[in-house]
Amino acid sequence: MNARIRAIFDDAGVQGWFHAVALADPSATVDLDADHVVPLASVYKLPLLAGFCRLVDQGQVKPRERITLHPLTKTAGPTGLSLFADPVTLSLRDLALSMMTVSDNASADALLNIVGLTRLATILESFGLERTWVRRGTAANLRDLQEKTGTNDPDAALAILADNDQTDPDGVYSAANASAGSPRDLTLLLQRLWSGELLSADQTSFAKGTMHHQIFQHRLASGFPHDSIRIAGKTGTFGALRHEVGVITLPDGTAYAVAALTQSARGDTRQPRADQAIGKAARLAVDLLR
Repeated sequence: MNARIRAIFDDAGVQGWFHAVALADPSATVDLDADHVVPLASVYKLPLLAGFCRLVDQGQVKPRERITLHPLTKTAGPTGLSLFADPVTLSLRDLALSMMTVSDNASADALLNIVGLTRLATILESFGLERTWVRRGTAANLRDLQEKTGTNDPDAALAILADNDQTDPDGVYSAANASAGSPRDLTLLLQRLWSGELLSADQTSFAKGTMHHQIFQHRLASGFPHDSIRIAGKTGTFGALRHEVGVITLPDGTAYAVAALTQSARGDTRQPRADQAIGKAARLAVDLLR
């Protein structure tokens, strides 16, 4: 089975790491190098969400507490509050919602500052995740990229990654210092989240809801072009990295957790074949597991 998954990624010109599991039967899996640790890009926002929800359950953070993000200090990005020109005040739970639905970098970094790296690491360990680490947020990731590229702003640094005539800086795709994880760990997180064993019923519903409302439909969802199939996902994109993890629920109620992490041979901003390969691999895996 893994040879067929590999062939999909090879045809798209990407290296892929993949894991899929039937939620009703965790022994039924499809995998390709599923224990390899890969930089997560914005997929790190999923374990951050789970950690935030756990703290809500424990009463350590108040989801309706309000915070103001200021344009001069918030994290840059192409979506959400990152684009706003004026100060914005909203609740912590709405930060989480924006982080997950539109992959809002400003919201994610603000939420990570509240949760804290050390506290989040303890929570993820308690979840049983042995190969997933949130080591830094998007702002720190962009600062590191600027240092590696010798640029003064994030857009210029990202433009170097997208330029196929330039060599990628050493270590830019290293998992050693980045927020990173393995496909198997990510599907384990999804399994335990969907089963309700990690969070209260209210927080489980909230976390699932944020993923069901993700707006991006070009990766996992591209393999399931039917309104009767529900996709709850979280994408991640950084340079040549193209990822999505999520839960696919068929009309009969059977559900499958999928983690597809890829790295393209090219750095172009638009890579539809790489995006569609994620959907094709997920569709094949679900068909094999049914």
